[in-house]
Amino acid sequence: MSKVIVYCEHADGQVRRASLEAIGAAKSAGADVVAILAGEGASAAAATAIGASKAICLTGPAEFSSDAVAATAAEVCKSEGARGFLAAATYRGKDIAPRVAAHLDVTPFTDCIELKADGDSFHVKRPWLAGKALATLGTSGDVLVATTRLNVFNAAEGGAPGETAEHAITAVAKAKVTGVEAKGSSKLDVKEAPVVVSGGRGLQEAEHFGMLEDLAAAFGNAAVGASRAVVDLGWRPHGEQVGQTGKTVSPQLYIAVAISGAIQHLAGMRTSGTIVAINKDADAPIFKVADYGIVGDAFEIVPALTEAIKAAKG
Repeated sequence: MSKVIVYCEHADGQVRRASLEAIGAAKSAGADVVAILAGEGASAAAATAIGASKAICLTGPAEFSSDAVAATAAEVCKSEGARGFLAAATYRGKDIAPRVAAHLDVTPFTDCIELKADGDSFHVKRPWLAGKALATLGTSGDVLVATTRLNVFNAAEGGAPGETAEHAITAVAKAKVTGVEAKGSSKLDVKEAPVVVSGGRGLQEAEHFGMLEDLAAAFGNAAVGASRAVVDLGWRPHGEQVGQTGKTVSPQLYIAVAISGAIQHLAGMRTSGTIVAINKDADAPIFKVADYGIVGDAFEIVPALTEAIKAAKG
């Protein structure tokens, strides 16, 4: 059984779901998983690295340093004889993984949606050419390094790691985090939400996004997204932009409201589980990728859908 190192992010003593999905990706390929955790609270969170057979806490300076952690993670890959290194495709995961790949002299693969065993190594599948194709990729190096797209893999199940160890960070930090400020918002991030309700320029003005917020609130576990055109107009913050120049999402349910479906937008959401499109233009490109399409006035359909969701949830 080949071994995969999974970099696990954590907060408040718990490994984040995105990292548990990365562990789930490794387990789906039949790998033996070793979780590595870094930063303040790593020791407390190690027990929540569900699905891993072993957890390694990286110890060292109090300040977090991506380059020092990556250098040490590469050391762990070598000492453990790992054939794979995974991190969730979060901001931190996308910061760590390429640095690890550089230390291992391999090419990193991003936003992967499938991991499979290939002999004693692995190969991955990821969207290619703005989502127009799917590419299956492998490495000629000793270790395959990749990030896993959020909400694609099932979170790992099982018990706590059977073994916990420590590994000192000895690399000199070239840059370090000296402080972290909370966003001050309880809203779900579109990358992590299981349901995303996105709006486009067809909503006519920023105030009309209120009905999308109402729909998201009715679901209770949804985030509001936006097209690039909407963000460019200043109607919504860039953090909500879905698309090639925004965020790539793969929720269980994606509802596109008044979005035509430009290639740039489709590249960021076409791997969603179920896609529902609401648009008054029956020829809108969004309907080509939608599982369900509603041709009609969003200002009538969305409020009715909101009430239906509220009634269904009792």
